[in-house]
Amino acid sequence: MDTFLLSALCLLATWAVLAGGVTVQDGEFSFPLESVKKLKDLRELQEPGIRNRRQSGGLVAPNACSHQKFPEELKPLCKEPNAQEILQRLEAIAEDPDSCEICAFAACAGC
Repeated sequence: MDTFLLSALCLLATWAVLAGGVTVQDGEFSFPLESVKKLKDLRELQEPGIRNRRQSGGLVAPNACSHQKFPEELKPLCKEPNAQEILQRLEAIAEDPDSCEICAFAACAGC
């Protein structure tokens, strides 16, 4: 059983690399980097006058999750009690997605 699971994980990782898709993992959640990048644009839509993350405090989970432009792939995290924390971590990656594309963040895979 362990051999099967290991083989399946290796195949999945190989597929991700070959597909050219960088994924971002936070706990049990895994999201395409392209979806995470959309969080930056969404925050700017919510707070058009504030560009500095430290001033704005980032996205507020209930507001972000109900926004029509919130990425579908990220919606499952909205049901989590710690959705705000997860969004803040994903936002940090969205602020500098190039770092994720070169796997500077431990949460990124498929580089």
